[in-house]
Parts: sequence; structure tokens; C-alpha cells
Amino acid sequence: MSQPPFHLAFPVDDLAKARAFYGGLLGCPEGRSSEDWVDFDFYGHQIVAHLAPGEVGHRSTSIVDGDNVPVRHFGAVLSMTEWQALADRLTRAGTKFVIEPHIRFQGQVGEQATMFFLDPCGNALEFKAFRDISRLFAK
Repeated sequence: MSQPPFHLAFPVDDLAKARAFYGGLLGCPEGRSSEDWVDFDFYGHQIVAHLAPGEVGHRSTSIVDGDNVPVRHFGAVLSMTEWQALADRLTRAGTKFVIEPHIRFQGQVGEQATMFFLDPCGNALEFKAFRDISRLFAK
């Protein structure tokens, strides 16, 4: 059974920067838009960048497997092949990673590939992958 798509709205301080990043670098097709917002097809899910300059950026971190993970973040779980291709594309583009692409929880139930970076408005994103997707919610 396939899961329904989710919807996520988040603040940006510049819609042109959001379009270049989400539409250009990440390759997310643009959907509807107005002068104050634009939506994107984020791996089959709808995300909406709303112009709200005072609300952008991450402010807090939490330690996860030794990394300072931005508390407020979003992203996607990709296949390992898609994850590696994205990590390579971001690296070639000169992306400054908050947490470099690596494997965390090595040898444990939750072993996963992960990387964190900021969009041009300061919002934190995480992309992760599992060699065995059935381990996504394993304890």
C-alpha cells in the first residue's frame, strides 16, 4: 500500500533563492505560486516556501550519534543510489554541509546514510537512506 503524500510549509526570505535552490539544485518541479509563496514537488510530496523573512533559519541543535543535528529540519528518505547521487551533486555544487554525508549508527539497527545542509534562507534539510528500507522504523 502506498502512503499519501505529505504537505509541509516553511519560511523563506527570498522566493527567487528558493526557486533556484529547490527547483534548480534539488531538481524539484515547481507547482502553483503567488507573489508570497511557491510550491514544489519534493520527491512526490508538496512543500510550500512562504515569504516570511523573520522566521527563517535553524536555531537549536540536538546531539544524535555525536553530531549536532539542527532540531528544526525536513528532508526525504531516498534509496541509497539516489542519496549518493544527491550527495555527489551537492558536493560538486560546493554545498557547505552542516553535517557531511556519512553513515551514522554504524552496525546498529538504525544504520543510515545521512547529510544535513542549509537552503539559501537558512532552513536545515536532512536527506537519509537505508541499505534496507524495512529498517526505517526498526527499534
